[in-house]
Amino acid sequence: MATNGARPRLPPLDLDVGTVDKTGNKRFMPRLFDHVDLRVLRLAEVAAFYELLLPALGFTQRKEQIEGWLEFEAPGYEATAFFGITESAAHVVNENRIAFWAETAADVDRVAGVAKCAGARNMEGPMDHAPGYYAVFFEDPSGNRLEVCHRVRR
Repeated sequence: MATNGARPRLPPLDLDVGTVDKTGNKRFMPRLFDHVDLRVLRLAEVAAFYELLLPALGFTQRKEQIEGWLEFEAPGYEATAFFGITESAAHVVNENRIAFWAETAADVDRVAGVAKCAGARNMEGPMDHAPGYYAVFFEDPSGNRLEVCHRVRR
């Protein structure tokens, strides 16, 4: 469909759709993401790193491994968020970053220690990155950029 460069019109947002959480705030989607499917050049070079890091981030349930695929899920009885790592011979490192939310600054420090022990590269922090923003930045052994942060409303 030709649009002459104009953006298509979006349907109006129905503000009555969604659920209300226990604090009275309307939530349009109970979960904000389902999974991360990360590419790496060689799974064997990152497996030990993610086997230590992902449980520290809350992805504690390792799933049966399929060749070329590593998966950890968050705990729960329903389908839960998961983090998967896929080997790809065409993987090229880029400037994207996956940031994980931490409940407290102490959690950032704890996960930073795990990341360091697991072999994280190019670590920066943990540090106050900006007012109300405490984080550690690092790369996995394949060069993918990761972050763990604790943010508070300013």
